[in-house]
Amino acid sequence: MTDELPKDDAQWRQRLSPDQYRVCRQKGTEPAFTGAYWNDKTPGVYRCAGCGEVLFDSATKYDSGSGWPSFWQPADPAAVATETDISHGMRRVEVHCARCGSHLGHVFPDGPRPTGERYCINSLSLTLEPRGE
Repeated sequence: MTDELPKDDAQWRQRLSPDQYRVCRQKGTEPAFTGAYWNDKTPGVYRCAGCGEVLFDSATKYDSGSGWPSFWQPADPAAVATETDISHGMRRVEVHCARCGSHLGHVFPDGPRPTGERYCINSLSLTLEPRGE
């Protein structure tokens, strides 16, 4: 990606929709079973809504039953970063875009093989680029 990232809050608000801003920049979440991609089966790559970085591939997407798009691994491990999240009285691992810092969701150790991980990601933090288009 060569696209320059916003330098301040006003530029982020201009780039993202209000709902995307709430999720990506304020660590919000969308209600389960409401996002555009939770049940989508379109082959392609999922990019960060904030900066366009490729984050996940549909080949690793699966139905976790959680109501959010779930993947068993990122497209490139270096594309996502994690940190401990102790909000809401829980201890979780937050996932964010390594390039722009946008909040994506959380990763849990209850996913399928081969990784055993479940990247539970907000649809609002993603844009789907269908394969072959």
